[in-house]
Amino acid sequence: MITTVIAAGLAVASALGIAGSPNDVSPADRGFIAMVGQGGLFEVMAGQAAADQGGSQDIRDQGVTEAHDHLLVGDKLTSIAADAGIRTGDRLNTQFQKELTGLKSLSGPAFDAAYLSDMKAIHAKDGAAFAKEAESSSNPKLKAFAAETHRIVERHIGELNAVGPEK
Repeated sequence: MITTVIAAGLAVASALGIAGSPNDVSPADRGFIAMVGQGGLFEVMAGQAAADQGGSQDIRDQGVTEAHDHLLVGDKLTSIAADAGIRTGDRLNTQFQKELTGLKSLSGPAFDAAYLSDMKAIHAKDGAAFAKEAESSSNPKLKAFAAETHRIVERHIGELNAVGPEK
């Protein structure tokens, strides 16, 4: 009896567009939004720091690209999240703020090495998260966003491997 009532309720909700709407997000989707939102915000701020205080032109140029691309990605993520009733943060969490402060305290080759290390680590983590979300998200907008952004992250990984002292 209960199963029949639940099934009937889901059918009505689906017919009315209440359940399974393109704006629904699962708990896993919410976790993804929170994680990549913070990571992307850090990448924008670290990219701006690299553009301003990078020791080499390659690092400064890569910082400009990083800040620009992740600002656009962040805007898309914020829009998708807002459609689902989720608010994304506009301030770094404690961990990322500490990393950014440490990065900004450096200059010259030390800055460049730390920046590359931070960016390579976060892009590896984000790349895996975007690939997983592109495969498994229950939200069509988020799934498409993750697939598109995964390509950007992969491009950034290539750029990061081509610049700096680790060439």
